[in-house]
Amino acid sequence: MYVARVPNRNSPPAVLLRESWREGRSVKNRTLANLTHWPAEKIEALEQVLKGRTGFGPPLAEAFAVTRSLPHGHVAAVLGTIQQLKLEQLLAPGAQRKLVLAMISQRLLQPCSKLATARALRAETAHSTLGEQLGLGAVDEDQLYAAMDWLLPQQPAIERALARRHLGEGTLVLYDVTSTYFEGHCCPLARYGYSRDERRHNVQIVLGVLTDQAGCPVACEVFEGDTADPKTVAAQIQKLRERFGLKEIVLVGDRGMLTQARIEAELRPREGLEWITALRSVQIQELVVDGALQLSLFEQTDLAEITHPDYPGERLIVCRNPLLAQERARKREELMQAAERKLAALAAATQRPQRPLRDPQRIGYRVGAALGPKKVAKYFDWQITARGLSFKRNQARIERDAALDGIYALRTSLSAQRLGANETVVAYKRLAKLERVFRTLKSPELELRPIHHRLADRVRAHVFICLLACYVEWHMRRALAPLLFDDEQPPDTTASPVAPAQRSVSAQDKAWRKRTTDQLPVQSFRGLLGDLATIVKSRIQPTLKSITPFDITTRPTPLQKRALELLKISPSMLTT
Repeated sequence: MYVARVPNRNSPPAVLLRESWREGRSVKNRTLANLTHWPAEKIEALEQVLKGRTGFGPPLAEAFAVTRSLPHGHVAAVLGTIQQLKLEQLLAPGAQRKLVLAMISQRLLQPCSKLATARALRAETAHSTLGEQLGLGAVDEDQLYAAMDWLLPQQPAIERALARRHLGEGTLVLYDVTSTYFEGHCCPLARYGYSRDERRHNVQIVLGVLTDQAGCPVACEVFEGDTADPKTVAAQIQKLRERFGLKEIVLVGDRGMLTQARIEAELRPREGLEWITALRSVQIQELVVDGALQLSLFEQTDLAEITHPDYPGERLIVCRNPLLAQERARKREELMQAAERKLAALAAATQRPQRPLRDPQRIGYRVGAALGPKKVAKYFDWQITARGLSFKRNQARIERDAALDGIYALRTSLSAQRLGANETVVAYKRLAKLERVFRTLKSPELELRPIHHRLADRVRAHVFICLLACYVEWHMRRALAPLLFDDEQPPDTTASPVAPAQRSVSAQDKAWRKRTTDQLPVQSFRGLLGDLATIVKSRIQPTLKSITPFDITTRPTPLQKRALELLKISPSMLTT
């Protein structure tokens, strides 16, 4: 049998199934069926069978063509987490809602400018399936800027909703600020101030963040770059009391934030407002001079509770960490040695035979330049004479400061019945969780900096988008902790809250073996997102034009499958 195609003059050729046989010297043919109405692929398959071929169609390598492949797994992970957190419901209805979610997600997937984000979302230049999953069409940067303008007025309502989730009456609230540099000079928020990024030649903005006691970001606020840390406290108290409606608050801040002046002006007069902070080194030295703090206390213990009339209604908890003492002594000695080398070179310049340095004003300026940046001027006595420069260490001052190495003192208005001494130390140490939030915001994970926006409200909207992305990442990290180097269990502080926190046995085991208990590789958060990005959605075009194109998604590896399970991402999100 064979398939014959019989041409017709005014119509498509007829496709017939025939058989042939020989009678003597002649060949006979007979039509068995008319296949004209069959689909082309069905006719082709029948021909392959009649020819005795086991495979149908062209060779497998030539049967299909991949016309487009886009990373998809990490998009499903981020959007799935956003869906579980019900972040979309916190935004007002509108066409800009999807654009805001896209900017939040893009911060996690591949932080970039708004122009690059628009290109990454467009189908023509897409970097992932993000635009497709959100149902976005052609997107340009002006639409993203409009979405930022649409988002900013909603910030108070969104932060209020997050506060209802994570803050309650009497809960601990962590607050701290950081600064970041700004590109350009046109924004009214950008001012010259203290740079925590060591970019003194750039203007700065100051960013304040509120978190719950676990370090989950709840709210943020942007201040001018020359704003001192304590001056930001009043706005945060007003936000907590009026916007969030919290009557009982325990505010935790560092010694540079909750100063004596702030406590007296902003915290103590308000009923229901408690605080935990630390004393400055000068205040600790005053306690020693007054005899309230006896250094012999630390011969038997590393923590003691005292009171002092200068701090009425407060408890003082003094601690000594031997490891911190060693580190401070080492650092001070290194700084003094570096300063001595500079002073020795300067003294030699005053004694050189040719063009010696003699001007007292110039010598004094260079001494200040040598000692000032290292903050060790108090440890040296120096004198300019007719012979030149002479200097020596102030051994009495060095020994006085060395006696307080490793000692720090916390102050709190909470009673011992409400929060014990050990718990107070643990609560203050939780500020390290807020520092982790700042590192996440400013690191390549989210790339808050550098900031290029010129309008003040655009800067605020940019920072708020980064904070929401940090909120999503915080929850993703908690869910993915078994696959990350992160500690799944809080450190044990029962032995001593003053001692450095130790990682759990499981975290140490992961760090040593680089494997989980399920023998899956342990990765960083960014590395795991990159691994999930290898789950791609590919557009397949069959060689047979009669077969419509279709999409196929990479089958997850065991590691990827486990990550998606931890994030509670349903398999349907990978195939949609």
